[in-house]
Amino acid sequence: AARAPRPVDGKCLRISTGRLYPRSLSARHATGLARAPHKDTKIITIYRRSAHESETLLFPNFAFEKIRNYTMTIDLILVGKTTGQWLENGIEEYVGRLKHYVRFGLVVIPELKNARHLREEQIKTTEGELILARIAAGDHVVLLDERGTLPDGSVEFADRLQGLMNRGVRRLVFVVGGAYGFSEAVYARADQRLSLSRLTFSHQMVRLIFIEQLYRAFTILGGEPYHHR
Repeated sequence: AARAPRPVDGKCLRISTGRLYPRSLSARHATGLARAPHKDTKIITIYRRSAHESETLLFPNFAFEKIRNYTMTIDLILVGKTTGQWLENGIEEYVGRLKHYVRFGLVVIPELKNARHLREEQIKTTEGELILARIAAGDHVVLLDERGTLPDGSVEFADRLQGLMNRGVRRLVFVVGGAYGFSEAVYARADQRLSLSRLTFSHQMVRLIFIEQLYRAFTILGGEPYHHR
């Protein structure tokens, strides 16, 4: 029989229905399940801001692993300020919720001055330069783009997010472009393109929709009841 998990900061994990998962350990400090490389073993990875040691507890077909000093930052780059108080209120609400799970920030690129006198390509090129200036060499960049890959629901999106965390991505950058989209230089720098829907949303609306989906993903990974399957 598997021995009981050791306490984690005074709180414990338990085995249930073939999985280890956070019980009393707050999902604010955990992000969920990670598959092990061998089919007969599963690793539950708990990413905690307070983790100070690395330890693996082995169970029959299971393992619990605490990762040393793992932190990930997620930033959302936006072109132009958000217009509409109702959008601002919604974004503020979900940004506040997200910060319980991950280091999350909004990076707002100011709107171009005299943009109405510029051609579409000029606008995209200039916005692209401003976007690239806010991206570091080691960042994993995901463009929110209607031509991107569409996840098969929120659960798959959560799984993709977990996969990036398992790879040890330190800074994950999502980008919402301006009204005309992205320049070729930004497309060339991107690691992935993500579509939220086959429907078309304004670049203003997609901000709130995406931040809510990001929050939903973390509640899925934490096993919380926000998302109803």
